[in-house]
Amino acid sequence: MKLFQFFFRFTSNQRKGIIALFILMIMFQVGYFILTSSDFTSKKEKSEEEKLWLAFQTEIDALKAKKNTSKDTIYPFNPNFISDYRGYMLGLSVQEIDRLHKFRKSGEYVNSVADFKKVTGVSDSLLLKLSPYFKFPDWIKDIKTSGSNVYLAGEKSNPYVKEERSIKVIDINDALEEDLIKVYGIGPYYAKAILRRRADLGAFVSMDQMDDFKEFSEEAKAGLKKSFKTESNPLVNKINVNTASLLQLSRFPYFSKEIARGILTQRSMNGRIKRIDELLEISSFPVDKVKIIALYLEF
Repeated sequence: MKLFQFFFRFTSNQRKGIIALFILMIMFQVGYFILTSSDFTSKKEKSEEEKLWLAFQTEIDALKAKKNTSKDTIYPFNPNFISDYRGYMLGLSVQEIDRLHKFRKSGEYVNSVADFKKVTGVSDSLLLKLSPYFKFPDWIKDIKTSGSNVYLAGEKSNPYVKEERSIKVIDINDALEEDLIKVYGIGPYYAKAILRRRADLGAFVSMDQMDDFKEFSEEAKAGLKKSFKTESNPLVNKINVNTASLLQLSRFPYFSKEIARGILTQRSMNGRIKRIDELLEISSFPVDKVKIIALYLEF
């Protein structure tokens, strides 16, 4: 009460001035509190963001280190099957890669480090780096060890085709997983893929069907064709193009859903399909495989 009595001793203008001063002081305190609070929050958020980035930085550094390490890693490979990209990654020039591909197109194979040097013209320093990783088929090594003639680049003899030792060739339709994995480049995963495809088809009708496995290396395909064969008249799973449903047609390994729909459309518009030639009118039909596909179809 005495405080208020003291306040009212001032004149009206003085009281207004005191009130205004108090309001300014309060506004200043509130403003200071807001600014400091905002700055603290900003620092806290920045700190949290920095912590998050730092947490990821360790993982990023590890991935970079792994990438740099894997880039320089060279795994054993057969120099006869070097793609343009693989050759580039190994350090070969475009001209050296082209020489190798031109040589291979002639039907010849590189069978030694000396052959590779002669064919590509690669520098001695790069050859010294790559040659420890060259992997040739074991039977080529056996030929050299036994003192047989070594096939040099440019010679017409082709040890990949000519039999230098007896190899038991079995029917691909009787092959087990352990038979398939003996082929260089065919591990358990690829062997199971071959067996699954065989189960879907009932049997293979040609060794050219190994080319359907795009993920297989050219060397692996060549090894399969060398080690296996198809007997005449294998028991295949036939599919009737005039009675099969969309689902049944789509499950046939050589037909996509688009082709299956095309067959149903052709049946509904033209009636019964009598010959495989009629299927060639369907868009995206694999014309290059028509002879093989025909052996699995009924009309």
